[in-house]
Amino acid sequence: MTRSEVINICDEFLLSTISKLYGLEEYRIGLISPHEGGRNIVYICEREGSKSKILRISYLNDRHLEDYLSELEYIKYLFNHGGSVSNVISSLNGNILEEISYNDQMFFVSLFEKAKGKMLVENNYMYREGTEITEYYYNCGKTLGKLHQLSKNYTPIHSRYNFFDKFNEHYIDELIPDTLTLLKTKLKELIKTLKNLSRNRDNFGMIHFDYNDGNYSIDFDNGQITVYDFDNSCFSFYMFDLASLWINGVGWIQFEPDPIKRRIYVYLYYFVY
Repeated sequence: MTRSEVINICDEFLLSTISKLYGLEEYRIGLISPHEGGRNIVYICEREGSKSKILRISYLNDRHLEDYLSELEYIKYLFNHGGSVSNVISSLNGNILEEISYNDQMFFVSLFEKAKGKMLVENNYMYREGTEITEYYYNCGKTLGKLHQLSKNYTPIHSRYNFFDKFNEHYIDELIPDTLTLLKTKLKELIKTLKNLSRNRDNFGMIHFDYNDGNYSIDFDNGQITVYDFDNSCFSFYMFDLASLWINGVGWIQFEPDPIKRRIYVYLYYFVY
């Protein structure tokens, strides 16, 4: 089923049903344009005098009820223990996830509080006026560190998949053609090395797995960061989130022609994070 087909089903049937399930009848529900690689249909729900909400409709058949419940339960856990995340909103039936079947197609529906503030891209990649960019680096690292700290004590009800359940030798065989023998061999060696690394409570647990400035908003009044989009969350090394953050942060300086400015930036970015 294509994205366009799902949107048509939403317009004709799903949105009215969902509005009744979540008490959204008085809200304006508008479609949000997808980002690259997006796998869900996402809407913003707005009503004057009320906090905005984000509605997510999932329809791809590569995930199941257990996957969605484990993600949403983890978000609820983080929020209830002080993590700066967009909380899950239960339906009027008290469910954090609703399943709706239409013409033998299953749709998984979840609703979230809209994070306060904006993404950096929505603010033209400008940080808070009159505030050093190092504040952003610090807040970004502090927010992620808190999530990792909470994860160390997390005991799931519905267990999320492990990194190695997906990223393994079989996955490499499917991903890389046999003509690229050397690449396939090197990637399998890397997977084996990762598997052999020591795993314990302090270095391995539930992580976001896509922590970057496209998946959190910043309150530009005080710099507070609120994280969302845990769609790819899984059990893995905490270092992965840090590496992801580092890779995405390179974009801030990679086109700066002055090598001294690049060096200063990297120093601040690395040590302040």
